Amino acid sequence: MDKTILQDYIDACELIKETEKDIRRLNQKKKTVIQTNVKGSMSEFPYVEQHFKIQGTTFTVKDDNALRYEEQLLEQRKANAEQIKIQVEEWMLTLPSRMQRIVKYRYLEGLPWEKVALKLGRKATGESIRKEAERFLEKI
Repeated sequence: MDKTILQDYIDACELIKETEKDIRRLNQKKKTVIQTNVKGSMSEFPYVEQHFKIQGTTFTVKDDNALRYEEQLLEQRKANAEQIKIQVEEWMLTLPSRMQRIVKYRYLEGLPWEKVALKLGRKATGESIRKEAERFLEKI
């Protein structure tokens, strides 16, 4: 594993959020129901006026198939991103605790080195933490 996998993790997390939003939008689109009232009468005497409510979707069967296919693609995209996320989380479990914290704060949360040093404590400086992370990532 190298540092690029951390960028993949961040992208995968964002992709999961975006895909879930797209799936919700798609499901909302499928649930859109149009309703209207119409009136009419029998064609024979006595002409009795009646009112009817008509409701349905605004898309055809072809549109419905396209929406279902798009939903499958979105679900697959989400599953792939979740797999990347799991791989990185499994990799992080193999790191020493201190390095897990550094990776989490710096690469996953995007904090600057100085703030990472503050969170780690022990009179660490941003520069010393940066060097420690670089040396560790070069070894793996």
